[in-house]
Amino acid sequence: MRMKKAILALADGLVFEGTSFGAAGESAGEVVFNTSMTGYQEILTDPSYKGQIVTMTYTQIGNYGVNDEDVESAKPYVEGFIVKEYLDFPSNWRMKQSLHEYLKKHSIVGIQGIDTRALTRHLRDFGAQPGIISTTELNGENLVAKAKKLPKMSGLDLAKVVTCKEPYSWDEADWDLKTGYSRKSKTKFKVVAYDYGIKRNILRLLTQAGCDVTVVPAAMPAEEVLKMNPDGVFLSNGPAIPSRSLTPSRTSKRSSARSRSSYLPGTAAFGPRPRREDLQAQVRPPRREPADHGPDDAEGRDCSREPRFRCGHGDGEGPGRDDPHKPE
Repeated sequence: MRMKKAILALADGLVFEGTSFGAAGESAGEVVFNTSMTGYQEILTDPSYKGQIVTMTYTQIGNYGVNDEDVESAKPYVEGFIVKEYLDFPSNWRMKQSLHEYLKKHSIVGIQGIDTRALTRHLRDFGAQPGIISTTELNGENLVAKAKKLPKMSGLDLAKVVTCKEPYSWDEADWDLKTGYSRKSKTKFKVVAYDYGIKRNILRLLTQAGCDVTVVPAAMPAEEVLKMNPDGVFLSNGPAIPSRSLTPSRTSKRSSARSRSSYLPGTAAFGPRPRREDLQAQVRPPRREPADHGPDDAEGRDCSREPRFRCGHGDGEGPGRDDPHKPE
């Protein structure tokens, strides 16, 4: 696999240089991180990541390739993929194709060879923010300017983008090494699951627990759901953090008396949704002044500076030291 030069630029001016894998081109979205040590295929296909570029904190990604079973939806939803080191020689008996081939097939741009420690610390301290991965535009200043114009995720109603088009029944249960996914014929409860970006493994767990599951689109009126006479109404997880309860509130409040289970957006649909700023304030440490820290921590903290260019892997003395050479 021939890797091209690639640039990751954040809206606050932080720029990383690496090499690409997957598709060539440009991907834009909100840059976030995931600390899982395995399960990158499940992360890629999680509808909750619609509109986002995901950074993996684990160092080596791609070791076991991609198969047809470990997916959470019909296709990947991430806008881009960031890793420390991509391995292009996967080995696993269930593998059908490499991660590079999978991303290329679905037109997803990946970047590898950057200091993901520095990027993760930056996102942890200052929160997720718009960013761009590009193999076509290699001028960091131009990419930062484009990233600043990207819309913020807060307030977007992405449920209508990732939800199913029509209701469908689900009977797939847990996975077995010899037979694959099992099918459940005996059920105890009838459950209707609202799809705001639901993951297949959630449906498998409901089926395994003895539920007869029917999945419905996010905008289906509560009256239509109650006509199905369910024992419970399940509100799934989904992408973004809306500033107001958009799609869920129109249906869930009317069916709350009949609902016995809810998950993520469902728990917030019955009352005011906390602001994104309030949520970040609870988990983010106080902003540190550059004067209180050494040069490694101080660099990159002033968002008013010109774009900063960082080495791909760092030099071992501290995460994310500046590269004195800007990419040509």
